[in-house]
Amino acid sequence: MKKQLLVIDGYNVIGNWPHLNQMKLDNRLADARDELLREISEYKKYRELNIIVIFDAMYVPGLSRKDKHYNLDIIWTNKNETADSYIESFVRKKQSRFLQVVVVTSDQAEQWTVFSAGALRLPARELLRDIQRAKTEIQHDVKSYKNQGKVIRNTIPPDQMMVLEKLRDDLSK
Repeated sequence: MKKQLLVIDGYNVIGNWPHLNQMKLDNRLADARDELLREISEYKKYRELNIIVIFDAMYVPGLSRKDKHYNLDIIWTNKNETADSYIESFVRKKQSRFLQVVVVTSDQAEQWTVFSAGALRLPARELLRDIQRAKTEIQHDVKSYKNQGKVIRNTIPPDQMMVLEKLRDDLSK
């Protein structure tokens, strides 16, 4: 099975996620960027994916570097390079029989370019839905785990429970 690499067109996603787009429209683009990175970082923990987020440096003049924040690779394009052109070149280099690149964008033109390079495309809104599903699954799993603990405690006789708790305390020292 191929490894997957999720490549996210940062500003395209911000423009397509309603809560982030509203921040952008309220002149809070930096906040929208931070919120996107926070949400993607959490998602990465849930799904255990390799993720790269690409931003156009034209919104942050003079910035062209690779950062490691939020446990994500964040790439700012060169000053005169768009995220689309960077992603298209990146996909052609990375897509292989061992690695499946999935580009998150709602840009129709970019979609055809990444398809021709063998990559897959995930619409920005579909990623948002998957993030929401992942959060719900994790919350459900945590709730189930806590309930299992209560059930186990209620089925063990009190004298045996005291022995187990003493053992746990001794091991934690």
